[in-house]
Amino acid sequence: MISPIFVGHGSPMMAIQDTACTQFLLDYGKKLSPKAIVVFTAHWETEVLTISSTNDVYDTIYDFRGFPDELFQIKYPAKGDVELAQMIADRFKAKGIPVNLDSQRGLDHGSWVPLLRMFPTPECPVIQVSVNPYLPPAEQYRIGEALRGLDQEDILIIGSGATVHNLRALNWDAKEPEAWAVDFDAWLIQNMQTQNLEALFDYAALAPNARMAVPRPEHFIPLFITMGSGDPERPVQVIHRSYEVGSLSYLSVSF
Repeated sequence: MISPIFVGHGSPMMAIQDTACTQFLLDYGKKLSPKAIVVFTAHWETEVLTISSTNDVYDTIYDFRGFPDELFQIKYPAKGDVELAQMIADRFKAKGIPVNLDSQRGLDHGSWVPLLRMFPTPECPVIQVSVNPYLPPAEQYRIGEALRGLDQEDILIIGSGATVHNLRALNWDAKEPEAWAVDFDAWLIQNMQTQNLEALFDYAALAPNARMAVPRPEHFIPLFITMGSGDPERPVQVIHRSYEVGSLSYLSVSF
């Protein structure tokens, strides 16, 4: 059994820098031997939920600019799995969730950067899934619920995003995390660990500094998807918490 996890993927520089978060990802990955990995990535937005469906090696997508050339030389040669993609699609359809399959798209950095740090050599199939940031939190949770039980089959579900992701608020001179970002994450942690879904689904109105932390929800909603995919009887665990440039959160949670 492998618990679903949400990971803060931060900057693409995670692929080449050694930080507290990258060390966590490496150590955590060493504990796991998944049969397959399903990644909901903040960097693939579609109106209809879309699942990568190929048996080939994915292209590595460099969906960023202004970073060192070294980053653009990295390849993460993970393969897909058409049969598994179809099984996941069938689970969504059974819950009345519209879904498409995509046989062409490669892995964006929301997928390959954390996977590279967790599993430097890909050894199992990877299925990438898009997000629709405009669906309400309760619907994001329901998307995750459709995959509940895959952890019992040693399929690792990863939500890749960030709880606090406001690029306009980054403080490059910060030596300590910004209090407003810490307070927002603390509120999330408390309500996740007490399973207060009503409050979590209304985070925009109830959480301190919600508008600062989540100016746009594409990086945040993978948290709800991953939460929904976990066993509600299992305690929610904070598996890593650190910050960069003041407010960029690397909070990671298992469900």
